Amino acid sequence: MSGVPDPDVVRPVVGAERVVLLKPLVRSALIEVGEYTYYDDPDDPEGFETRNVLYHYGPEKLRIGKYCALGTGTTFVMNGANHRMDGPSTYPFPIMGGDWAAHFGLITGLPGRGDTVVGNDVWFGLDAKVMPGVRIGHGAIVATGAVVVDDVPDYGIVGGNPAKVIRRRFSDEDVERLLAIAWWDWPAEVVTQHVPAIMAGSIDELESVWKSVR
Repeated sequence: MSGVPDPDVVRPVVGAERVVLLKPLVRSALIEVGEYTYYDDPDDPEGFETRNVLYHYGPEKLRIGKYCALGTGTTFVMNGANHRMDGPSTYPFPIMGGDWAAHFGLITGLPGRGDTVVGNDVWFGLDAKVMPGVRIGHGAIVATGAVVVDDVPDYGIVGGNPAKVIRRRFSDEDVERLLAIAWWDWPAEVVTQHVPAIMAGSIDELESVWKSVR
């Protein structure tokens, strides 16, 4: 079908140079981004991989799903930011070189929380920050300025520092239905046909579409 937006176009919005799709931009093997996920930044949107994913030395990965909207300044702090806290000082002496480098083993193998995982259809407000190993569920909303230190449930809205769940967007029953529908996994042609139902329809309407196309 014609008219389906190209997921490999870096700047999909005519006249909005600040909006970029991340999947065609990302080069690091440690970052995975789904189709149609975008980042909005007036200064350097193409620098997302180095400016917004910090201390990413591996092996933990950053995984971001499809159809996510990342506001300006959305930042992911990765496990490489960790320092030892079990001794008198947290200073990472060995990375400075010289004779201090002989003690590099003191900062390797620090405990991590695993991959940072963002589900599909997640909206991040301005300057949201996500700490290492956090898992953010499908359909969640992360408020402006939130610092996410704990997992976020599917369709949860979180805000504050540290971020807390403000409420869930739908009832538990409806969340289960939405997760079963998983519209983000539909072919782009089917999504294109049913944008009104996805954006503004009822869950009943979306479920009827799902049953007709699966």
